[in-house]
Amino acid sequence: MGMNVANCPRCGKIFVKGFAEVCPNCLKDLEQQYEKCLKYLRDHRGTNITDLSEATGVSVKQITKFIREGRISIMNAPNMAYPCEVCGTLIRENTLCEPCRMKLVKDVRNTTEDERRKTEQEVKDAHVAFKIQERLRDRH
Repeated sequence: MGMNVANCPRCGKIFVKGFAEVCPNCLKDLEQQYEKCLKYLRDHRGTNITDLSEATGVSVKQITKFIREGRISIMNAPNMAYPCEVCGTLIRENTLCEPCRMKLVKDVRNTTEDERRKTEQEVKDAHVAFKIQERLRDRH
């Protein structure tokens, strides 16, 4: 059985992949960033994500990841929100804001409807082609 080695997505170093997706050094760094965020949030409950990022030096993207992973709870932090993955509007749950979610749902419905129409047209075209071939065959 071979070892599962990979390049760390954060620093590029080769490491033996185990339970973590990053190398041990980056994992340690992420844990320190997480602890900084937790400590700041305990002392400043009314903070927002931008202030938290500036105060701790942890990127908004990384803080957002901590929130989405469930490591940082924003339940008791009324001013904490993170950016929608599409438009960047600040949200408190899910990954997309409501307008982006609705647009995505509409786009999926339209794509599904377009596919259905295309399939129906192909069936109809095949049926017409079959009838034409049948008529030509019957002539001879």
